[in-house]
Amino acid sequence: MANPFTLGVASGEPLPDGVVLWTRLAVDPLGTDPRRPGGMAPKAVEVSWQLAEDERFTQGLRRGIAQALPVWAHSVHARVAGLKPGTDYFYRFKAGSQQSPVGRTRTADDPASTRPVRFAVANCQRYEHGFYTAYRHLAAERPDVVFHVGDYIYESRQSARVVRALGPLPGETSRLHEYRQRYARYRTDPDLQAAHAAAPWVPTWDDHEVLDNYRGRGDGSAAFLRRRGAAYQAYYENQPIRVRPEDGNLQMYRRRTFGTVADFMVLDVRQYRDATTMLGAAQEQWLLSRLVTSPVRWRVLVQPLFFARRFVPGPAPNLRPDSWDGHPVQRARILGVNVPGLVVFSGDVHNAWAGELKADFLDPGSATVGVEFVGSSITSQPPETDGPAVLAANPHLKFFDDRRGYLSCTAGPEELRVAFRAMDFVDRQGAPVRTVAEFVTKGNGLTSENASSK
Repeated sequence: MANPFTLGVASGEPLPDGVVLWTRLAVDPLGTDPRRPGGMAPKAVEVSWQLAEDERFTQGLRRGIAQALPVWAHSVHARVAGLKPGTDYFYRFKAGSQQSPVGRTRTADDPASTRPVRFAVANCQRYEHGFYTAYRHLAAERPDVVFHVGDYIYESRQSARVVRALGPLPGETSRLHEYRQRYARYRTDPDLQAAHAAAPWVPTWDDHEVLDNYRGRGDGSAAFLRRRGAAYQAYYENQPIRVRPEDGNLQMYRRRTFGTVADFMVLDVRQYRDATTMLGAAQEQWLLSRLVTSPVRWRVLVQPLFFARRFVPGPAPNLRPDSWDGHPVQRARILGVNVPGLVVFSGDVHNAWAGELKADFLDPGSATVGVEFVGSSITSQPPETDGPAVLAANPHLKFFDDRRGYLSCTAGPEELRVAFRAMDFVDRQGAPVRTVAEFVTKGNGLTSENASSK
């Protein structure tokens, strides 16, 4: 067999005693035959995995066997348990005589730990819009965990603005084999592979993993639900997540806790959404209950969409209905819990923002009940945005920048620190990265350090 590890390796969903190890076999990653995704024959392949505490695989070695099945596009999701908390591990796979690259992963901290957690937040990585240099820099930071808040792929036909072409299937994706091939296109990128191999990931989705701006069951047609089911299956096949889709649905909201420091509540703002709710009743109740009972220092919402009120001067709509401004009543219920240490991480808008969450966004003097950090895109083209005008119209928003990049963060027992890491260009390789702003919160608003808002 030719090299089947063309899509790299990944790990995810860290617990104090375990992780998920991922790979997907693809000898021809950009192959277009629906019967042979990744160029693989329609038969099971035995894949072995190894995990150890050192890169030479001599300390604490563990082994296992998994079956890469054609029904799941020969993806492997190996659940490894019984590990030490807060510990680095290294892993690799083997299929036939071929061996994968080595990846690094890390378990979550012990429930009693007070050790600071280092994490990154990324989103929006349209392939045609640029190179994934940001991921190369993110990988070099070796965070404890990476959170991805959506638009991992774009289902759209190839953009009119092309830095690099999609390849053999440039049209809009709507069927399973097309989603699979689109993921393969993205995952062949060496910088994205490096970021996956550097740390465990905890992803959630936004809209482009299925269809731009879709909500819940879409138009309710059988055709849309088939499309959504295909998209959800391809998402599972290409992400290191624990749960498989069932009957066209996929359980995505969950929490990942790191000691007594941070409780990351990962939200799904698409699958249960309709005109009256962003989250659906069950997810909202889960979230509100967890916010109240969580015993940790920082209660962190990890989700795609701009959470704070953002009035945009100019032509209507001045409040964007696809963001949380489209569901202000549900947002008010979440903020009304008024728990200490509330932090929201968002994406979607292809710009970087930082702001404070207010009990009443129309009253600048009202209580600050949390903070929000919105990461810019990895590559997706930013819209034209009059940042100074938006900041002036929204006193609770403190920072704007239109460069692409990611968030590099540290949450500790006393404070949470967020650095906005940015690059000046993505249309060619080799861009350096720099911190354009850094913010600190102790739970009562934002303190800016080294900010150079653009």
